Amino acid sequence: MTKADVDIPVVIVGGGPVGLFLAICLIKKGIKCRVLEKRQEPVPDSRSLGIHPVSLELFDEVGITEPFLTSGLKIRKGLALTEDKKLGEISFEYCPKPHNYILACPQFTTEKILRNELQKLDEDALITGATVKHFDEHEQFVEITYSIDQQTNQQITANYIIGCDGKNSAVRQQASIHYSGKRYNDTYIMGDFEDTTDFGADAAVFLPNGGLIECFPLPNGMRRWVVKTNQYISEPSQLKLATLVQERLGYDLSEIKSTMLSSFGVQHFMAETFAKGRVLLAGDAAHVVSPIGGQGMNLGWLDCQNLAKRLHTLTDDKGELNYDPATLKKYSLRQKKIVKKVGRRAEINMALGRKPGIPFLRNLFVKGILQSPLRNKVAEIFTMRGLNDWWI
Repeated sequence: MTKADVDIPVVIVGGGPVGLFLAICLIKKGIKCRVLEKRQEPVPDSRSLGIHPVSLELFDEVGITEPFLTSGLKIRKGLALTEDKKLGEISFEYCPKPHNYILACPQFTTEKILRNELQKLDEDALITGATVKHFDEHEQFVEITYSIDQQTNQQITANYIIGCDGKNSAVRQQASIHYSGKRYNDTYIMGDFEDTTDFGADAAVFLPNGGLIECFPLPNGMRRWVVKTNQYISEPSQLKLATLVQERLGYDLSEIKSTMLSSFGVQHFMAETFAKGRVLLAGDAAHVVSPIGGQGMNLGWLDCQNLAKRLHTLTDDKGELNYDPATLKKYSLRQKKIVKKVGRRAEINMALGRKPGIPFLRNLFVKGILQSPLRNKVAEIFTMRGLNDWWI
């Protein structure tokens, strides 16, 4: 079989936010693809919700921004507080326009929008209920075996297979790509509650002596609460989260409507390479960073932009997709550098949220930063600026 004989140039495994956006980017560049996704429907809960300005600019490039702006909520300011006073604030007003804000949009809405936009481009691109069994890599193509709703196996051939199938990626594991990193001791509980605060569209980050508490506004009058815990809570409940908030802030969430509760730990893992032969990785399949700061999903979208551009350069005059290890290596090297930079920023965010040895000094440091010209630099870091402005 030659490259001209393959069924489709690219098969993407995983149809979450990263896999769907990658498909859109590829099709916009004239590269046909198929997305194999296990789930029939988008995720049922909010999960990842922060869409950063760098991602909105990527959406601008492919013309899909408007439905996100219609569905999301713009966060233009973040407040830093202790249990009894305000330390300062970060305004995104002076960040580059037009997207000088962070957009809060629940993941189920994000996936729904991306599915709709992909269907407009190619109604056959997304194959749901598809479980990938295995793949075989050959010199000029990859053969993927999958089933629909666990029924009869089917085969599809492609020039490339791209794993966007999460941190436990079956694609990465079958390709024998090493995934290394570390787990932190930091643990959290979070939940979405009806918003009964006075913060409006502002985000709030509390730094009480007992540990970090964050709360972010969501569309439809809801608010996400994230609370630092002393150990992992295996059975999260509204009572446990409300008790921690009550103890640290004196704010009562016990009788407020809640729609989602979960616990999570923090880890930072990265694949040794994002490109091995005709196997490519993007999103959590390639890297996992701390969710504090909401950068993981956005980092995956940066992978998509870079990878789509690289593959576009491999398309010949006949529209066929060639193979060039050097080009794919550049994709891997560039994104790994970005991941390391995001990881360092995430570690700083986590460190500020831990129980301080001397709370007064920590608070004085935060107050000093937020009342100095450095606050604009902090706003740039929080909105993921300075990651995607160079090219290898």
